[in-house]
Amino acid sequence: MQTITPCLWFDTEGEEAARFYTSVFPNSRILDVSYYGSAGPRDEGTVMTVAFELDGQEFVALNGGPGYTFSEAISFQVPCESQEDVDRYWEALTEGGGEEGPCGWLKDRFGVSWQIFPRRLTELIADADRERSQRVVAAMLRMRKIDLAELERAAAAEGVSA
Repeated sequence: MQTITPCLWFDTEGEEAARFYTSVFPNSRILDVSYYGSAGPRDEGTVMTVAFELDGQEFVALNGGPGYTFSEAISFQVPCESQEDVDRYWEALTEGGGEEGPCGWLKDRFGVSWQIFPRRLTELIADADRERSQRVVAAMLRMRKIDLAELERAAAAEGVSA
């Protein structure tokens, strides 16, 4: 049972964001939508919160107003099984105004930060061979979207320094 639920503060686009995210990630769904009533503070009948689930992880989107925005200080990691998964998530999350960042980071069109990377990256970085690990890190630092084949080439490059 999940005991901690991330709450994402939006101005007015919480429902749009929740519907977008549930379309991107498998095994995802909208759980509940609540609305502001006569007590406010926003217009009665407008969406207040959207509870949703992304592949088993629950989230809440709150339409709290323009007072707060997202920053890279918080991001969601999406470890992928293949380059195809990396490519698919990268394309979907940057679509419609998202921004590519360094080292597998991106911001979606709502300003939420994501880290899209192949699981293999963490294995390569944790390699007991420090030189091999550092070659992988150096290659990753030159990338925007992570390229697994390039990381594997860097790992295999014997005698090449980072």
